[in-house]
Amino acid sequence: MIIEINVSLKRGVLDPQARAIHQGLKSLGFLDVAKVCLSKKIILEFEHNDNQKALLEAEKMAKELLANTIIEDYQIELKKD
Repeated sequence: MIIEINVSLKRGVLDPQARAIHQGLKSLGFLDVAKVCLSKKIILEFEHNDNQKALLEAEKMAKELLANTIIEDYQIELKKD
């Protein structure tokens, strides 16, 4: 069983890395890009096939370690094997 957790900065939190990428794209002539946002994807592969247990464990992992919930949001998605 595979779970994906996508972690990104909350709206309004400054993202200097995304801003640098946006400026770089503009300097290369990609002027139609209105906004750049970065996120990190964490893929967890579980040995069991209990969807509910995996989702609960992933939620706990995200809250306790994988995301800084003060400045980051996260989304958890169950993937088909």
